[in-house]
Amino acid sequence: MFLGTAANITTVLIGTAIGAVAGSRLPERIRTTVMAGLGLLTLAIAFRDSLRAEELVPILAAVLLGGVLGELVGIEQWLERLGNRLRDRFTGQHGSPVIDAELPEAAAAGIIADRRGAFGEGFVIASLVFCVGPLTVLGSINDGLGDPELLFIKAGLDGFASIAFAAVYGWGVIVSAGTILVVQGGIALVSSIVGDSLSDASLDALASAGGILLIGVALRLLDLKRIRVANLLPALVLAPLFTAL
Repeated sequence: MFLGTAANITTVLIGTAIGAVAGSRLPERIRTTVMAGLGLLTLAIAFRDSLRAEELVPILAAVLLGGVLGELVGIEQWLERLGNRLRDRFTGQHGSPVIDAELPEAAAAGIIADRRGAFGEGFVIASLVFCVGPLTVLGSINDGLGDPELLFIKAGLDGFASIAFAAVYGWGVIVSAGTILVVQGGIALVSSIVGDSLSDASLDALASAGGILLIGVALRLLDLKRIRVANLLPALVLAPLFTAL
């Protein structure tokens, strides 16, 4: 039990270290193209998964109501604040960026702000990509039931993805390993207690809702539109519930 989650965390830690250390040595055009490729791949997976459910009305209701609830709670804002606190803890006091003394004060402040913003953005983006989607939920459920195979596959995918993320966003991506531990470990723990009581229709609804949210993630990765995807996360709970009802 939880072996798949442990493997996933390990690959993200290793991938982030590789990307953060070697990523800055890659030309900007390569990093941009890699991120675009990752965005296109995420978009393709999202479209495929969003069509899993046969009944789309419960999915529509779940996404709409989930978005309202997420905005009222402010899930994405909370994640960003958490990322900023972790950023300040790990870089604000011990690892401030080195700034050329000859740079104008405003320019130096802008560099610091950009780097700090990248830390929080990397945490949010990586957490969403690694923890939103049917493979996360289904893999974690199976992991709780003692079958880590799906999460082993996801661990390999996330390991390569974390290299690309860290090459662009830096060390903020590594904090997403904590999100994986909480989200996937939590689902696996509940699964180990509840068992396999979810119906096939509920699992398909969960997959479709996750696919729709991943489309929003892909649009952010492709720099087309910044959708507050984290505020739609309640849809992952509401979709199987509405489908069952």
